Amino acid sequence: MPLLALHAVSKRYGALQVTDNITMTVEAGQTLGILGPNGAGKTTLFNLISGDVRVDSGRVEFDGRDITTRPSHQRCHMGIGRSYQVPQPFGNMSVFENLVTAACFGGGLPEREAWTVAWEVLEQTGLLAHANTPAGSMTLLNRKRLELARALATRPQLLLLDEIAGGLTEHEAHELVEELKKIKQRGVTMIWIEHVVHALLSVADRLYVINFGQKLAEGAPNDVMKDPDVQRVYMGIEA
Repeated sequence: MPLLALHAVSKRYGALQVTDNITMTVEAGQTLGILGPNGAGKTTLFNLISGDVRVDSGRVEFDGRDITTRPSHQRCHMGIGRSYQVPQPFGNMSVFENLVTAACFGGGLPEREAWTVAWEVLEQTGLLAHANTPAGSMTLLNRKRLELARALATRPQLLLLDEIAGGLTEHEAHELVEELKKIKQRGVTMIWIEHVVHALLSVADRLYVINFGQKLAEGAPNDVMKDPDVQRVYMGIEA
């Protein structure tokens, strides 16, 4: 039984069909990479999985349970954590306070246990030296790390990463990839939307390509990247 299953999921805004009959499964422990041109519907897909947006039709299942109508906070308590493309920390709070808040309200932990989880996540993500730093004063790399850390503090079974490498230098992206590999080794299932393709390919087990809200291709990374339709639509290469 897959950890996550989407069955013919669709979402429309007025006349615009943003997500069109998407069906996919993600096995526990797997990393699924999501590719697609800007406006393809990738972030909307995440919003439908996390519960930030309701589906118009179709079904969302997590860990064998139908969560189609469950709100986002319940899905987070069940084990779906996510980062956002633009980091959204509580800027006037310290890094540590951000993580305790995530562990308490996202992970449903009592405060004392949340402190323990926050310290563990600080160590895992290389943010221990910044524990008392106001989140709003962090560099872009460390804000990205904090965005990842806040999602991890909810203790997710499924981690949704939305362009977490975007805007980073080559060296910074490499550091982030190494952190994600360690998270993967701990058994966390991940779905990662990313335009930094080489970073994505170094972690993903499978790729799922979306165009105009529909599936364009799916499969092993090397096979998908060689697909003529993917090369034409995503990379602008005419076969």
